[in-house]
Amino acid sequence: MNRKPYVVAIAGGTCSGKSTLADNLEAAFAPKCTVQALHMDGYFKKEPPTTVAPITRKVYVEHNSPDTLELDRMYADFQKLAAPGSGLDLLLVEGLFALYLDPIRERADLKIFVDLPSDERLARRIVRFMAWGQTFEEVTERYLDTVRFRHNELIEPTRWHADLVVNGVLDRAQGVDVASCYIQRRLEE
Repeated sequence: MNRKPYVVAIAGGTCSGKSTLADNLEAAFAPKCTVQALHMDGYFKKEPPTTVAPITRKVYVEHNSPDTLELDRMYADFQKLAAPGSGLDLLLVEGLFALYLDPIRERADLKIFVDLPSDERLARRIVRFMAWGQTFEEVTERYLDTVRFRHNELIEPTRWHADLVVNGVLDRAQGVDVASCYIQRRLEE
């Protein structure tokens, strides 16, 4: 059958739990249907642009703007996976810009925003990036210099495109359950 996959776009701030939600939904639906997650982090340019911090004027490698992504490649993969006859029942698109980029947002059947207060996102980011070898000072300086500004400029406003806002602080299983029930109902239609 040439049915279009049901597309779920999952956005939210840095370290809010987007990937975790996508992975949990993928695991929940894998036994029931053909599902695939498309993670925007897999499309970062090998040589990303730089940005100038608005307050300190320090120059950083940019990772919090759509300009940092190989958009042509990502859109091509997305269109292939979201097309009728792709063999997928469910496509999960996850990333900072899942609700920002028109071609993805407009094709999404369900739009989810994972909300998490900035202090908790920063705490998670510190743990993650220090595990990758950055110092506490490097992580916090970059977050305060550029990441929070990009969040307020590009990510936070996209919550208004969401059909469902999932609280990233509460029991994560509850958000997965709510989204799963809704998606399951739509897949059965």
